[in-house]
Amino acid sequence: MKYDVIKCELLSNEQIAKDIFDMRLSYPEQQLPVSCGQFAHVYVPSKTLRRPISVCDVSDGVLRLVYQLKGEGTRLMSQMKPGQEVDILAPLGKGFKLEAGKRYCLVGGGIGVPPMLYTAKQTEAPLVITGFRNSELVILQEDLKAAGAELVLATDDGSAGVKGFVTDIMLEKIDEFDEVLACGPTPMLKAVARLCAEQGKKCQVSLEERMACGIGACLGCAVKVRENGEEIMRHVCKDGPVFNAEEVVFNG
Repeated sequence: MKYDVIKCELLSNEQIAKDIFDMRLSYPEQQLPVSCGQFAHVYVPSKTLRRPISVCDVSDGVLRLVYQLKGEGTRLMSQMKPGQEVDILAPLGKGFKLEAGKRYCLVGGGIGVPPMLYTAKQTEAPLVITGFRNSELVILQEDLKAAGAELVLATDDGSAGVKGFVTDIMLEKIDEFDEVLACGPTPMLKAVARLCAEQGKKCQVSLEERMACGIGACLGCAVKVRENGEEIMRHVCKDGPVFNAEEVVFNG
């Protein structure tokens, strides 16, 4: 994994939905190419720990990070202004493994939708299913359509798209794809993994865990997985964030 500390120029930092911001940074993509599913660790002035943000897109020397306000650190990020220098550590983690000739179903829930955009651009005519709690939180629909995706939007309350869960749509379209790539809250990932196991579909999941170092030096993002019949701990930041779904030990 090749990564580096990069001093980027902040090009824009705009709110695109309720508590969700779209940050664009200058980025040396030829020097440090990004794989879909990887993330950047953003330094926030006055904060000890960096903030891990999934890569939404990278193109023509611009890195796009879409993030949600969750605390003081992301609130400070949202106040950064164009022209400001932003210190990031990137690209980090292991992303999705893609195979030629497969049709993928990309499943994103909430703030797990942003990494699906760059992933969609790396696959051929993917089916993309996005799920949100309500219409106020819907993001990146036009971007995903422009990427050539067959797009289905679901909301829990039916205020946008169809009413229901991403797994409902997956089941309806189960014969239309070969493998699932998913990112979102843990309960959603658990449900997606269970459905794929029942239907005999391969599945990769991108896990969300609190991180400290971002490079596997600490134990802040340990997660339990199964390997060779045994349950062991792995680091989401270094060994993931993407894992084969059948390896992950979901609680409950």
